Amino acid sequence: MPERAPARTAVIDPPHHWLPNFCSWPVLFALVVIGELVALVVVLAASDASIPSWQTFGTASLFVQWLAVVWTVTLCKARPLLLRLAPWMGEFAAYTLMLVTTAAASWVVFAIDRNLDLGFIDAGADQWRFVLRNSVICGLIGGAVLRYFYVQEQWRERVHAEERARFDALQARIRPHFLFNSMNVIASLIRARPAQAETAVEDLADLFRAALGREDARGTLGEELDLARGYLRIEQLRLGERLRVEWRVDELPRDLELPSLLLQPLVENAVYHGIQPLPEGGVVEVDGSSDGVTIEIRVRNPCPPPAARRGNRNGVALNNIRSRLALHYGERAALLAEDQIGAFECRLRIPLQR
Repeated sequence: MPERAPARTAVIDPPHHWLPNFCSWPVLFALVVIGELVALVVVLAASDASIPSWQTFGTASLFVQWLAVVWTVTLCKARPLLLRLAPWMGEFAAYTLMLVTTAAASWVVFAIDRNLDLGFIDAGADQWRFVLRNSVICGLIGGAVLRYFYVQEQWRERVHAEERARFDALQARIRPHFLFNSMNVIASLIRARPAQAETAVEDLADLFRAALGREDARGTLGEELDLARGYLRIEQLRLGERLRVEWRVDELPRDLELPSLLLQPLVENAVYHGIQPLPEGGVVEVDGSSDGVTIEIRVRNPCPPPAARRGNRNGVALNNIRSRLALHYGERAALLAEDQIGAFECRLRIPLQR
């Protein structure tokens, strides 16, 4: 018996935390934008009698942006410690760090401005009042910023929860009758054709290993193609000459990384909705092409008359795949389905780069 590829070891997901990764560029960019808006509001609010000058706005922007960078670096370095705390304690500690860094930075800036006589701060300003004023502004803005990140993390968690539910629904789509029919076919082959029975058992094991994997499991395009081939080999044992398959996928990059279970549901639909209802069967065509930016896989099968069709052709599997593509690739990936005269075609488009 040939050796099979070892099953992937499941990795335990880390617990979800509300605190974002302050070491990432999107978070830093968000803080920079918020800081610039704060600087503009502060300058406009303090200029009732005259139009604020660009110098005043530039000085305020420089100070606020410096504070934003200090916040980001501090929370980035403190994040591993904050994640060890209870959620409410982590929130309070992050909020306190923002206040402390603002107060310390304001004290340092005031001292430098006075000692070097730079003139950026009003000559009549008091140091304690300057520090207190900036700390109060930080308290208000910092609370809103942390609340924004909290809501954003909650939304992202809900999106991932929906993705897990969609993947669970996709896993449940391996129909019980397919398992029973496959086992009966394998049992009938054990004595007459043991080599084919052994191959069918291996293909069935690979199929269920993929279907029972984790919701965020990722594989390669080559593995997806092999999984679809294995599924079709099992169905060919059951349907015989009624099921014929034509593969034209030599142009596709087998090492392309992509989410699991994208292609197998399409060929399963082609057999279940297209070939099986037809007494004479038909041909399932799987074509693949690449233009250097995206790949396209087309699954085409004959289409029975409307009265003989089984339920909604654009059912759970197609909507499920579309949702998963949108989550992983956004608008750069798509699944198009076209009900043609006497045929049904699905076109799966995936970018070569995530």
